[in-house]
Amino acid sequence: RGRRRGLVERGRRRMHRQGRPRPPPPKVGATFGRPQIKGVVIKNLIRKPKKPNSANRKCVRVRLSNGKEVVCFVPGEGHNLQEHHVVLVQGGRTQDLPGVKLTVVRGKYDCAHVQKKK
Repeated sequence: RGRRRGLVERGRRRMHRQGRPRPPPPKVGATFGRPQIKGVVIKNLIRKPKKPNSANRKCVRVRLSNGKEVVCFVPGEGHNLQEHHVVLVQGGRTQDLPGVKLTVVRGKYDCAHVQKKK
């Protein structure tokens, strides 16, 4: 019997009492591992980017089909999104907007394509 025998026995008793610890569930974002997910626009937002940049980034607050509410970036110049419009959302964070981790897919459901400049 070694000097650490008590620690080993304590661990064995604990394992017998509680069983093996379960591995933690995988970390998934708001889309729950899906590439895209449908949602409904709740509100239009304008966000300011982080420190070295200066702009007004167009974002929307979306209620996803799994019940979560998230802020999504709308890429391109100009958009037609209003409240209750249905949008397709995909992953892809906007580097200079803290907390904005999803992007609206243009040209799908109620979100129009980016208009060509004349």
